[in-house]
Amino acid sequence: MYDFDELAAFAAVMEDGSLARSATRLGVSKSTLSRRIHQLEHHLGQPLLRRQSNRMIATEAGEVFLRYCHQLQQLAQQSHQALDELKEAVSGEITVHVHSMFLRGWFTSCAEAFLARYPGVRLDVRTQGAVPSVGDDRTLCLWLGRVPECGLRQEILGRLSRHLYAHPDYLNRRGEPSHPRELAGHDWVDLLGDSMEGLTLHHDQEGIVDVAPSPSRLRVDQYSMHIDAIARGRGLGVLPDWMVAGREQAHPGELMACLETWQPADLPVTLLYPFGHQPRRVTSFLEMLRQSVPPAWQRDRHSALA
Repeated sequence: MYDFDELAAFAAVMEDGSLARSATRLGVSKSTLSRRIHQLEHHLGQPLLRRQSNRMIATEAGEVFLRYCHQLQQLAQQSHQALDELKEAVSGEITVHVHSMFLRGWFTSCAEAFLARYPGVRLDVRTQGAVPSVGDDRTLCLWLGRVPECGLRQEILGRLSRHLYAHPDYLNRRGEPSHPRELAGHDWVDLLGDSMEGLTLHHDQEGIVDVAPSPSRLRVDQYSMHIDAIARGRGLGVLPDWMVAGREQAHPGELMACLETWQPADLPVTLLYPFGHQPRRVTSFLEMLRQSVPPAWQRDRHSALA
């Protein structure tokens, strides 16, 4: 087992090239520093340093060992940091900006469970109305959909599959489309204008088709309003299957999938947070969100760090 004082002595001399300068920087005597290096060489069974003119330089063995020396020091630092975090109380305020899709149900349950587990935490939840942009200094953000580069770490928690849905009464009145080209003849409920420039649908056998739904007479910016309008028979619309499944538990039979073999692109659920070390209250909250991801999101789940 290596003594970390010996590793620090060797790394310092390799950096400074001088026993005297390294001893001053480390706050030990020159003889103590020299003894630590000799002890390390004894443990390794070969010399690591040699004198050349007025400098100490590495032997071939020293050059090889220096890489491992740095790794050992880094691991030691990380282990101390991890242990220090265990002593840090999970307390203080966390501000999280959440896409409106998650404000009821899953996220609310996570937030309440977190507050119950950590009484010293205050959670400030705010609606996130737009995609985070470059320079945004929000502490945490939970977003649905693609996120451009914004200076925050991006971690994909899962993906939500989507399909076309309508109320059965609407389909009885207007007929159920059998191909994407028939969508132009149907009423359309649009969310955030995401289909104003067309809709791309994928079929396992027929490939990709771009379609242009009829101009929407009702455009909304909240998923709750969107699903309500479709469930009231206002027309067809694209909805996440996970959201529809939750709706069906409370109001069975309100929504019916259309063109089930044709599918829009999945929506990523992305967790955004600053790079670098985070307080334990934040890392604990992030870990709870990760562990609470619904099974329906697990399809094609992967982590992507931007």
